[in-house]
Amino acid sequence: MHSMRLADLAEHLGAEVHGDGDIVITGVASMTSAGKGQITFLSNSRYQEQLLTCEASAVVLTEENLPFCSHLAALVVKNPYLSYARMAQLLDTTPSPAQDIAPSAVIAENARLGQNVSIGANAVIETGVELGDNVVIGAGCFIGKNTRIGAGTRLWANVTVYHEVMIGSQCLVQSGTVIGADGFGYANERGNWIKIPQLGTVRIGDNVEIGACTTIDRGALDDTVIGNGVIIDNQCQIAHNVIIGDNTAVAGGVIMAGSLKIGKYCQIGGASVINGHMEICDQAVVTGMGMVMRPITEPGIYSSGIPLQSNKEWRKTAALVLNIDQMSKRLKAVERKVDGK
Repeated sequence: MHSMRLADLAEHLGAEVHGDGDIVITGVASMTSAGKGQITFLSNSRYQEQLLTCEASAVVLTEENLPFCSHLAALVVKNPYLSYARMAQLLDTTPSPAQDIAPSAVIAENARLGQNVSIGANAVIETGVELGDNVVIGAGCFIGKNTRIGAGTRLWANVTVYHEVMIGSQCLVQSGTVIGADGFGYANERGNWIKIPQLGTVRIGDNVEIGACTTIDRGALDDTVIGNGVIIDNQCQIAHNVIIGDNTAVAGGVIMAGSLKIGKYCQIGGASVINGHMEICDQAVVTGMGMVMRPITEPGIYSSGIPLQSNKEWRKTAALVLNIDQMSKRLKAVERKVDGK
């Protein structure tokens, strides 16, 4: 288990110590469950009262909330939630997806492995693959021919990476994800579907994180491209030739159709569906279950759909929507009469 003196943790976070800096911190916990040796954080003043009964050894908070924790050591910062993320990284006890190279791993003779590479049991590394320094490939992964994976990237168990894919450095891919499968490309000949070979690939930048069971299809001719710093949640479908700009965040269950281009610093809410062959500008935010059928050209927050109602209210709303065309015609008829007078 990782542990650190409170004063040393403060130095890493750029925080101001109040109390005993020699306290040894062994982990991070919520205010309601934290105990001795653990540190917690207060990022919302609504939960100040929980500090009174908190049993943590220390708490991270802002200057304005400091008077509420006189019985605890404290680290004062400007952004407690951001500091929580950083100290959780410092005290992280998550095991590595693999250690060393398992005897059961199948590695092609001409695969090129950097220094300190780890490959788990039953993983398959095909011909022409290049793995950078400190790459970790979890158990049961498949890395297809001529794929390149940058330094420090980690793949959890049972990730499938098809041929010719390029993944940057310091990426993290969760279990069950498939990168580089065929895009959904077919021509129709008198009702019969004729498959179009998908000859492009997938290019993923640096510091990208991809959740479990997400699928990123290879391009038809050009490539599917995921920019630097992109974060993608679980069970997302990213179709062929999609381009996602740097530092965009995609929540769970999002479906993106082919040849969509999404700008930088966007946020796509969970379960959203986005049409293909169009563009979304930088810094656009789509709230959950958004149905994006047309391009977004201006930064801002966009929503669609009707928020949840009671069934009784929803039935009334649905009835009004079904009658909206008839109501519109009646309104126009009234307007014509008024204009005639």
